[in-house]
This record gives sequence, C-alpha cells and structure tokens, in this order.
Amino acid sequence: MIRIFIDSDACPVKDEVYRVAGRYGLHVFVVSNRMIAVPESPLIERVVVDSGPDVADDWIAERASDRDIVITADIPLAARCVEKGAYVLEPKGRLLDSDAIGMALAMRNLMTDLRSAGVMTPGGAAFGKTDRSRFLSVLDTLVVRAQKQQPGRNSG
Repeated sequence: MIRIFIDSDACPVKDEVYRVAGRYGLHVFVVSNRMIAVPESPLIERVVVDSGPDVADDWIAERASDRDIVITADIPLAARCVEKGAYVLEPKGRLLDSDAIGMALAMRNLMTDLRSAGVMTPGGAAFGKTDRSRFLSVLDTLVVRAQKQQPGRNSG
C-alpha cells in the first residue's frame, strides 16, 4: 500500500494532498512537532513528535519506503527518503529523485556555506498559484506511477 508522508511544518499544500489521497484511497501521515488541524478521515493520521531538531524528519525517514510519497522542502530528509526508494516531492512541484537529489544537496550545502560566511543569499520565490497547480499535477502523476510500479522496483 502506497502511503503519503507530509513534513507538515510550513507545508502550503496539505489540502491538495488530502484531496489527491482521498481520490486514490491512500493513507496520509501528517507529521509535525506541534498539534495542527487535520480533516477528520480514517485516511489521515496526525503524528505529533517530540520537539527538537530533525525529530519529525527522523520519524518520516525511518518509516518511508519503496513507492511511498514524501512531501517536503527539507533536502537532507529528501535525500534519506530517496535512498530508501520513496518518491519525494517539494511543495512547489519539483520531484527530487535519484537524478536530482545530488545537485539539490550540493546547492543546499553551498548556500549554507555562503550564509555562514556572511554572504547575503537570495531567498526563494513566493509560493503561488502556478506552484500549487504544478504540485497537484506532479503528485497525481506520482501516485499513478507508484501504483503501477512493482514493489522493490522504484528507480526514482
């Protein structure tokens, strides 16, 4: 059974995930370190983890597996999940697969190094309607792809 994990702190596409998951009958784990509102549904499970750095990430990474879908903007978490065969989708609709994750990690590390050296780095563009539309399209495509794929055969 394909599952969807949402790294839910500051995730702008939770409602879209709920709609797609409901359409396909997929279980969703909404993971955060604080109570957040989730719709009343047997398919949606709120998971509140302890506070602390990477606690929610660790919970997701320990459970996500082949053909699961992880929604996150956290690049290190994405890398851990891709390594386990999960599909990873950023809220703006970018698929982070085995081909893209290396460059995403390198860019994240470069920007972190520049900021720690005092260099002003540009922030990301604001989340908009186009991002939401792209996310929905890619998520729907991923669900169909994951359903067709044989377990143990996720090539990312």
